[in-house]
Amino acid sequence: MTDQSIPQDWAILLDEYQRRMAAGRAMGGKEKLSKRKHAGMLNARQMIELLVDSGSFMELGTLVGCLSYTDQPPIPADALVGGIAQIDQRPVMIGVEDFTVVGGSIGHGTSAKRLRLAKLAAQQRIPYIMILDGAGARVTNALERHPYAPNDLQELAALSGTVPTIAIVLGSSAGHGALTGLLMDFVIMLESASMFSAGPPLVAAALGEEVTKEELGSATMHATVSGVCHNLAKDEADACDQLKRYLSYLPQNAWQLSEIIPGDQSTAPRKLDGIFDLIPRRLQIPYDIKPVIELLMDSDSALEIQPLYGTAIVTVLARLGGQAVAVVANQPMVMAGSIDHAAAEKAAHFMEVANAFHLPVIFLADNPGIMSGSKAEQAGTLRAAARMYMAQSRIQSPKLHITLRKAFGFGSSLMAMNPFDHQTITLALPGISLGGIPSTGGGNAAKVNEETKAQLAAAETSSAWSSGDTMAYDEIIDPRDMRNALLKTLTLCKQTNVAVEPCSQSGIRP
Repeated sequence: MTDQSIPQDWAILLDEYQRRMAAGRAMGGKEKLSKRKHAGMLNARQMIELLVDSGSFMELGTLVGCLSYTDQPPIPADALVGGIAQIDQRPVMIGVEDFTVVGGSIGHGTSAKRLRLAKLAAQQRIPYIMILDGAGARVTNALERHPYAPNDLQELAALSGTVPTIAIVLGSSAGHGALTGLLMDFVIMLESASMFSAGPPLVAAALGEEVTKEELGSATMHATVSGVCHNLAKDEADACDQLKRYLSYLPQNAWQLSEIIPGDQSTAPRKLDGIFDLIPRRLQIPYDIKPVIELLMDSDSALEIQPLYGTAIVTVLARLGGQAVAVVANQPMVMAGSIDHAAAEKAAHFMEVANAFHLPVIFLADNPGIMSGSKAEQAGTLRAAARMYMAQSRIQSPKLHITLRKAFGFGSSLMAMNPFDHQTITLALPGISLGGIPSTGGGNAAKVNEETKAQLAAAETSSAWSSGDTMAYDEIIDPRDMRNALLKTLTLCKQTNVAVEPCSQSGIRP
């Protein structure tokens, strides 16, 4: 029914406007949308509805692709749905590749929209989210006039460290879309998703290699081998939940601090009476550090980042006394906690994100050093360890360290044990063992006599007393007091970290 209060000339224009807007929102049409539904996948607009606060999404660029200058039909929203939204009442910029429209490929109009979304995120200092499910640059771009303009990759590089950036990979992400994900802080992939620089047809044409999408860049491979993916999700709902949890630990931008959640019983000070059941006294007995972290942090507050990659180090976002913190912990049940190439790479990236957004970093050290051996050397473990050390030394947010049982050689430095390196607090438990290298191997390598070996072993096992005597640690504490000691230290940090600015970095990364 026509609104009689609208003048006829306006009514004609509005009818045309509504028709074009409906075409822009039509996605790939009923057949393709039905096919996607039957495959058990949400479409681009359903993903936005699932992720953001109800009614908060305001689309931008709906009419991009609505005009065709060739004999080809218009392309709804030019295969990218994007705009302004809120997640848990926090404003964000979001873009979603629409696979039902020309395979979610990126045309010239799409490029302009992607750039605009990223620029608005930078300008308004709000998180930027991309949901990837596309074929990369559109092949027909070569047949059209190419605008001379920057692309969104340049803007993403500039965004890094100023606002949180997150990518979810729903299906297959190739080329430029995949590069978008690589420049994001946090990448979540559905278990069924895949990501690669070039898809199977291009690989076959260029290299003669016949591979499937799964063989080329499966989510499992990227989560366990390449490290390109941070976390896996079983479905879209799981991916959205992980994204929301990740975002909840971070401020809106690098000019702010994270929100402190009002306390309840789980955030109160408490003795860790169960700690002796989790950490064996003998250094040779492995144990899982994850239950220790769970006990130390506020109840149900921990989100592990990259749980399947570089497993000799565990990286966790959590809350302690309601305050968001980043935890970097050696994992003694994996290679006794030795730090290999993958673990060092993972930890370095994690620390850089934590530092960019001013999260206190808590180090839990229990390692015999960095991984040795020919395979470790060939993998570039030394360079990765140097990168981790650089990331650790550049941390400007509070650094809180606890040596749990052992810390040897460069492994201790990577875990921020060194005093006089801007640590807020450096703590240790009784019975720790320290040294350049473990005494047994060191004594054999140096070919010392049995008496000297015994002296080295005695010095190693009395490290807590000698270190406490020289202020190498600020304090030696009862294991049951770890949580309370960290809580008291965070109170000090709250008083000193009031006005913040983005971190300035200099130097060349190893």
